[in-house]
Amino acid sequence: MRAVKRGSKAAPTVLAQRGKDKLTELERARDYMAMVLPPDTERIPFKFRAYKKEEVKRRLEELFHGKCAYCESFYAGQAPVDVEHYRPKGSVEGEASHGGYWWLGMEWTNLLPSCIDCNRRRKQKTPTRVGDVAVLHKTMSTGKKDCFPIAGTRAANEAANLTLEDPLLLDPTRDDPEQHLHYWIKDGHGSGLILPKALGAQGQDLAAVDADVAALGAKATALGLSVKGAVSVQVYGLNRLRMVQERTALLNRLRFFEYLVVEIGTVLQRLSKDHLEGIEEVKDATKRLAHLQSRLLDEMVALASPKAPFSAFAVAYIRDFKQRLQLN
Repeated sequence: MRAVKRGSKAAPTVLAQRGKDKLTELERARDYMAMVLPPDTERIPFKFRAYKKEEVKRRLEELFHGKCAYCESFYAGQAPVDVEHYRPKGSVEGEASHGGYWWLGMEWTNLLPSCIDCNRRRKQKTPTRVGDVAVLHKTMSTGKKDCFPIAGTRAANEAANLTLEDPLLLDPTRDDPEQHLHYWIKDGHGSGLILPKALGAQGQDLAAVDADVAALGAKATALGLSVKGAVSVQVYGLNRLRMVQERTALLNRLRFFEYLVVEIGTVLQRLSKDHLEGIEEVKDATKRLAHLQSRLLDEMVALASPKAPFSAFAVAYIRDFKQRLQLN
């Protein structure tokens, strides 16, 4: 997950467009929710349409470079994008009496692009421990759906103060995921796992994935880890086995580039000896190797570009690589 700024550009116009009835979708939703229902009648969720418009999808694709806001995979390679509501529009999991954040159903700042695996409740294989990802996994339900756990006071209606909520799920347009998520890439035992970040020196690894959000939050707190990080990893399913494998493949690619860069650097040092300085063949070889090393570094940087899949993982790897170069 990577932080993204929405910028100052106005929201897509279709979100506030007036229909034949001269009303915006928010006004229609407001009127619908204010209707008094007959006794023992359950209110059917309002049918939102504005957020599905092509203008909204296009703007989200531009903002996130065609990637899922949560896992950074290219969603077009799997299925059409889900325009996801950060605060769920129709209901809240675990709170039967809550009608969802319906007043945000067409709010631009509440909309994010998501792949279907992050957004929908599906059976996914996820590693349960920091270890052998080929063995330590189990079948669990992941995917956000209507899940929106918070600390603080839940906003029950349009008049409520949203600032009294403390969401336990990361939103890359509001939060800095780097403050909450950690990539396990050090000590030669790295993998494509995403872990909740330790908050201070006393933080420990979260040993198991827990399907219960409340239990997971308590466990993360006890271990000195980011609760937002721990809950987001589980709810969004960021350690789905296939995705861990894809990030591990990226890790191996970065390791190979690093190996070549370091080996070329070693050869360049040997060619820089005083007694070799005047030899034309050595000068030409040095120039070519330096160019090749530069190209390899450019390839590594490209993998960390906001346009690249799993770029936050690549950024973390390159940062660690630079630190190790300084130590050597």
